[in-house]
This record gives sequence, structure tokens and C-alpha cells, in this order.
Amino acid sequence: MGKIKAILTTIFLCLALSGMAQELKCKVTVNSDQIQGTNKSVFEALEKTIYEFMNDRQFTEYKYDEKEKIECSIFVKVNSYADNYFNTEFQVHAERPVYGSNYKSPIFAFSDKNVNFGYSEGDQMNFDINAFGNNLPEVLAYYAYIIIGTDCDSFSRMGGTHFFNLAEQIVNQAQSTNEVGWKAFEDNHNRYALINNILDDASKPYREFFYTYHRLALDNMYKSADNSRAMIVDGLETLKTCYKARPSMIIINEFTAAKFDEIINILSQGSKDERKKAYDIFSYIAPTEQKKLEQLK
Repeated sequence: MGKIKAILTTIFLCLALSGMAQELKCKVTVNSDQIQGTNKSVFEALEKTIYEFMNDRQFTEYKYDEKEKIECSIFVKVNSYADNYFNTEFQVHAERPVYGSNYKSPIFAFSDKNVNFGYSEGDQMNFDINAFGNNLPEVLAYYAYIIIGTDCDSFSRMGGTHFFNLAEQIVNQAQSTNEVGWKAFEDNHNRYALINNILDDASKPYREFFYTYHRLALDNMYKSADNSRAMIVDGLETLKTCYKARPSMIIINEFTAAKFDEIINILSQGSKDERKKAYDIFSYIAPTEQKKLEQLK
């Protein structure tokens, strides 16, 4: 009974079920500036196809109201194209609203450098969670589940686990294919590495902090900015601990990439002690950001 109650609580907290809309409100841009001498219609068709796949498909059994859709974007840079085969890079981004404000906080930012797929105008985008098909819809569905899971993690403790498991299922099914970006030995910054990091037991403290940061701190900023800042600063130690234990944990780097400017802006209004603590932590986990960190001094 307790388990059922916990599941229902997670569903209601992170999804606020109502309406009949799909989960995502995704902006799609396909950039083919590097490709010369090719009819641009195929790139326009690809952009439309990806847009429809992300926005018209329902990825979960839950119903999102229009205002509850997760705002996200996919930027596709086409590096090469020949014989209906694409070599591209994906930049995937997602954000969520902050309660009591008009501000939208970035929750996910990831650069996928190696997304290859076959595509012709008019191709059907078939996807089956139980069987690996064409690489393009598989990659898109993978990121849809990552985005939904991340959004749920920001509203409910570990609330995105079910959706992360679905992303992992796609990764597992890709192991028997020749497609790149899905396997452990290829790269330490690919789709396999990302979901492996997220679901690793070592990441649980980070995911707990992710919830605390968004639901308990940001969403209550309108009530008490001082309390919210203190909560964020206290939680930053978790990032350092996770990073120190496993520097290769890319989700810490991705969190920093997505949230760095936001955190600097919030904590620049904090006390001297808060700024110093944040400065010391970020100097350790993000040493290349020294210029921006000067704002905390």
C-alpha cells in the first residue's frame, strides 16, 4: 500500500495530470549551412519530421495540460549529407518554470557530437520501446525520456526514475546494433554515459540535490530569497562530493553548464560567506569558469 501511495504521489507531483496534450513543447532547428549544392528541401523536411515526432507523439501514459508541457529545444547541426545519410550533432536543452515568477530555469543541456542516421523525405518515424529501429527516432525518443525524467526529478524526489529506465532500455537495445553513441567503450560523453551516470547509485545524492535546488529553493524564492540561497549553498557541497568521488561523472558537468550563470546570479546577492563557499566549490568542479566566478568575490 505504501509503495502504491508513493507512486501516485510521484505521478501527481511531477505530472499534475489533466488535459489531453502531449508532454513536450519542443522547438527544433536544423542547420545545414555547411552543406553546399544540395536541395534544402530535405533539411526542411527533416526539421518538420523531428518537430512532429517530439511534439505530436505521446511518450508516456499520462496526460499533460497545455500549460504543463515541458519546454525544450533540439538544435541539429548537419556536418555531412550524402545518399540520404546524415552525420549531425545535437544540442538538447530543456527548462522548467519557477513558481511565483515568470522565470524559466534551465534543467538540462547536453551536446551529442555523433548522431548519424538515414533519412529521406517522406520517411515514417516509427518507434517501438521494445524494439530498436531507425536510429533517428531512437535518439529522439531517448532524449524525450531524458527530458521528461529530468523535469520530474525537479518536482519530485527521484521522480524521473521510471522515464530514465525507459531511456536506458533504448540504450540496452542499441548494444546489438552498429549505431554509434550508444556504447560504453566508444566515448565517456555519449548517450550510454549519460544515462549510466544518471542511474548510478553514486548519483543519488546529486539527484536529491537537483530536487532540493528546484522544488524547495527556487520555487520558494518568492517567499524568502535568503532561505533559498542558503539551501542552494548548502547543497552545492553535494556537487563537490560527487565530483571528487568520480570526476568522470558527466551529469555534474552538465548541471554546471546548464545552471552556472543562474547560480552565479542568485548567489551574487548572497552574504560574503555564501559567496566564498560557492566560489571555492565551483573553483574545484569548474576551474575553467574563473572569469565568471569573479562575480562572487
